[in-house]
Order: sequence, then C-alpha cells, then structure tokens
Amino acid sequence: MPKTSTTWLLIAAAALIAVLPLLIGSGSHLEEPFAGADAQAKETVTEIDGGYEPWFASIYEPPSSEIESGIFALQAAIGAGIIGYYFGVVRTRNKLGAAPAPPSPDAESPTSADLGAGAEPPAAGTAEAESGPAER
Repeated sequence: MPKTSTTWLLIAAAALIAVLPLLIGSGSHLEEPFAGADAQAKETVTEIDGGYEPWFASIYEPPSSEIESGIFALQAAIGAGIIGYYFGVVRTRNKLGAAPAPPSPDAESPTSADLGAGAEPPAAGTAEAESGPAER
C-alpha cells in the first residue's frame, strides 16, 4: 500500500476515534458527560463516605473548566514535544552512525620529545606514570 493512502487511513481512523463517542452518545447519562477522572473519583468517594475530607488542597484552582482543560492540553503538548525531541535525537544519531571518537592526546604515552632530551619514561606504577609528565 502506498505511503499516502496509509497516511490518509491513519488520519481517518484518528478522526473516527475522536468523533465516535460524540456520535453514539457515550456519557449522555452522566451529569457532566466528559468529566475528568479526578472529578469522577471525587464523586465516587463522596458517595461512599460523605464526611471524607481531602488530605491536600490544590495549589492553584483554575477559575473555569476551560482554563483547566487548556492548562492540561499545554502540559500534554510540552510532554509530547520533549518525547518527540528525544526520539528525533535518537533517530538522527542512529541515522548518522555513531562514529568512534578519536583518541584524546592525553591518552597517548609520552614520547621522548615530551619528556625532554635524554629523559627516560617514568616507570609503570609510579605517580608520574599515572598522571603523565609534569607541566613546566
């Protein structure tokens, strides 16, 4: 199947998933048809125990449900952006191929030019051998 027809089928499926609950009237028996899980949980707890008091209060209570939905959508968009950026970076790194890093100059063993004329390289196990030649 060509890529364009697959793309259009996926867009149509996403639209159907978004519109189908509205068409079949799911949630029409509820007071607030598309309430969030928090509101439904609060309602259920109140039904079970009318004297229940929450342990914590919200830091910020939005003035309307539209603002609350907007903040939630913004949070979801930021999260999707971060996840998308991560996958883009990983894909680009894999596409370009992880070239091995060239060895650093510090990793090479000292030569006689580095040590000075007539100097011997330090013996293995000594502090100077482990840290390299002293800077002058």
